[in-house]
Amino acid sequence: QVQLVESGGGLAQPGGSLRLSCAASGSIFSIVAMGWYRQAPGKERELVASITASSGGITKYADSVKGRFTISRVKRTIALEMNNLKPEDAAVYYCSLGWEDNPLLGDLWGQGTQVTVSS
Repeated sequence: QVQLVESGGGLAQPGGSLRLSCAASGSIFSIVAMGWYRQAPGKERELVASITASSGGITKYADSVKGRFTISRVKRTIALEMNNLKPEDAAVYYCSLGWEDNPLLGDLWGQGTQVTVSS
């Protein structure tokens, strides 16, 4: 059984920073990609950032977070460094994994971690 566990999150002021982490465990032979999604109340879940396991780690970001968020990966753990946070970044953030049995992101989720941005 493959599991994802997120940590980090919490409350930050506008312009502040937070760091999220996600660790994958279980029967994983080969990671294809990992990513972070977020879902704000009343909105659909959206992809925030992703990183591939091959080709040196190709990263992609939503336009709304480019230049402010950075995704990184070390083995089975990914992190999301969030800087210059804005109120619109507030959401529940979810980690997702693509691996050899299910290579697409968006099928397996962690439990989510709340990010609140408020003064």
